[in-house]
Amino acid sequence: MNTTDINTISDKKADLAGPGIGSYEEIERILPTDYLSLIDVKDTQKAVYEVKQFISSGLCKELNLMMVEVPLIVDKESGVNDMLDRDGSRTPVSFHISNDRGKNPIEAQVVQAATKWKRVALKQFGMKPEEGLCTDMRAVRKDYFLDHDHSAYVDQWDWEKVITDKDRNLDYLKDTVRKIWKVIKEAEVYAQYLFPALKNSKYPNLPDELVFIHAEELLEKYPDLPRKQRETAILQEYPAIFIIGSAGLLMMVFLMK
Repeated sequence: MNTTDINTISDKKADLAGPGIGSYEEIERILPTDYLSLIDVKDTQKAVYEVKQFISSGLCKELNLMMVEVPLIVDKESGVNDMLDRDGSRTPVSFHISNDRGKNPIEAQVVQAATKWKRVALKQFGMKPEEGLCTDMRAVRKDYFLDHDHSAYVDQWDWEKVITDKDRNLDYLKDTVRKIWKVIKEAEVYAQYLFPALKNSKYPNLPDELVFIHAEELLEKYPDLPRKQRETAILQEYPAIFIIGSAGLLMMVFLMK
């Protein structure tokens, strides 16, 4: 194996690197040292709750979704838990439930992500085309690298929707993305209305419009950078972008500077 081969493999690994990959030295180098919260801890907690509820309701309205709860614990044999990576290195928290004095034991797992579960839920709830669900999910990701925006405990919402073959096109995708961005922008306005201190020139508002770019265009623009570095580089030009296309699959990625 020559040097070129080694470099290619290294670049490929960087290209596939998921969230939470890094070092604390890198975090110290990147994070600003002069950050000061604009509101106190009490109001911060209120704001987090209000914004989460606002966005959940907004997504349901704009995308015709129904709020659902994701199970925290699933049967290992169900196959609905996600591994989060391609090599299986990020494994879920597992434990044994004796159940009925050991007669009907269950090998249980704590949910890591709800990607597979959402597909099953669409069928269980009998969702028709243009109907979907918005999830309220709690999960544990024990193998994450814990940094400024990644936690072992995950509290998030996500969504899944039934569409027809005729809707599998770029126009439909962009229309959906714009609806999501509309909700995010409205949430910003709502948060600043509730907590006026959040409107501060030190932290500019989100742009009104997203810039759409294809992953291939991004690669052509920064051919010598791995994926995560390409995404960082493009944010210096556009503060909010949406990347389309990755390895032949449609990928939704919001990147905000």
